[in-house]
Amino acid sequence: MLNVAFLGLGVMGSGMAARLLGAGARVAVWNRSAARAEPLQAKGASVAATPAAAAADADVIVAMVADDRASREVWLGADGALAGARRGAIALECGTVSPSWVEELAREAAARAADLLDAPVLGSRPHAHDGQLTFLVGGDAAVLDRARPILAPMSRLVIHLGPIGSGARMKLVNNFLAGTQAAALAEALAMAGAAGLDRDAAFSVLANGAPGSPLVKTVGPRMLARDYDVNFALSLMRKDLTYAIEEAAAHGVTLSIAAAARALYDNAIAAGFADVDFAAVAEPLLATDKHEEGHRRTRTNTDKAEEGHR
Repeated sequence: MLNVAFLGLGVMGSGMAARLLGAGARVAVWNRSAARAEPLQAKGASVAATPAAAAADADVIVAMVADDRASREVWLGADGALAGARRGAIALECGTVSPSWVEELAREAAARAADLLDAPVLGSRPHAHDGQLTFLVGGDAAVLDRARPILAPMSRLVIHLGPIGSGARMKLVNNFLAGTQAAALAEALAMAGAAGLDRDAAFSVLANGAPGSPLVKTVGPRMLARDYDVNFALSLMRKDLTYAIEEAAAHGVTLSIAAAARALYDNAIAAGFADVDFAAVAEPLLATDKHEEGHRRTRTNTDKAEEGHR
């Protein structure tokens, strides 16, 4: 039975930590907002006051936080996890962070005799809850073999992509394509509505035709229903597009489509949708198209008629 420290209990981290508890691991958890730890404490986790305290007895330390800044604070800040890590501990950075930060973190971990793997995940809240994540791993293969018992309860697939930074780079490639697909779908549905087409019928054509990727089939119904319960936050997708643009530029590639898509996410953030699901990239477009306006007028007139009858 391994001792695990789990740092970051957001939409993804809480499900992942619960899977480890269910598999019998001894889990110490830490989260910036302590209230998020309470459901896991009820399931048997111990709650640590700092990342360093969580890491003190851990064989494996898992971090699942939002971005480079949060990751740096969790690992290297005051009372950071590496300060508490014991020699030979495995450090897993599972958030979507920049490759340059992961490579720096690997050097810091090595200086403290810990072994780092960058291991971002593919999947969203339901996959984390059900242990169906795909881990994209960069780092030493022997360290990955040692980490597999911890990854197994959380995953359906573990892919070793190469040295440190490889997992982070692949995750940015993946999220670049996912983020731009969602943005393109938002514009496609807006175009259909503005042109007077029934959006549900238009989406059925798209989902069942050549454009019907798994992402389109998953995100499209949420756009149509205006259902923005968080599976993956819009602000995080915007951040991932930024990291992808920067990483591509470092290798001489211009992601012009990512830049255009990021502008749509910026519009949605400006409209107040930063903290909801990234399907809300469609909201500023769908909320203003003529088809939707017509539906709103029809609903308003119907409501007034019903009010008159009452």
